[in-house]
Amino acid sequence: MTDAAPPVRFAEPGARWRTIAYGPLLCLAILILELVLRGEVHWFGLTFCAVLLAGFVWLQVVAGRRHVGVELTDTTLRQGTEVLALRDIARVLPEPDEDAGEDESWQSARALGELTGVPRRRKGIGLRLRDGGTVQAWARDHVRLREELTAAVRRLRADDEEVR
Repeated sequence: MTDAAPPVRFAEPGARWRTIAYGPLLCLAILILELVLRGEVHWFGLTFCAVLLAGFVWLQVVAGRRHVGVELTDTTLRQGTEVLALRDIARVLPEPDEDAGEDESWQSARALGELTGVPRRRKGIGLRLRDGGTVQAWARDHVRLREELTAAVRRLRADDEEVR
């Protein structure tokens, strides 16, 4: 009997593979422009630039997918390379009050993943752990992740109550 993977409730890849094509497409556009204008065609230079751009962007995409990807299932939350069991989460903390002059205490907590803080262009979500600690989950679409995470934690609590 094979175990089916739990359904993914929320996912952000961290980087998209299509990004690799942007540099070579720009080089192709320049090549077409050179051919149409009947000027000197820089075959080697454009090919070299296309390969170089694709290579550098490929490295960035691989790093982005590995270190900034987010995936939420019914049992785990993956933030970069760190995986947190949802059973370890006591509660999802409320959003910070934008009108308050002070930050919430969870906003200075450790961010999940191996990065030193919440990645750029992402917003943190405070999580109280069962051991009493506080951490930050994060995502670009932090509103949806907060909704899905709250629902997943509630489902686990309800399942735990049924078992008792």
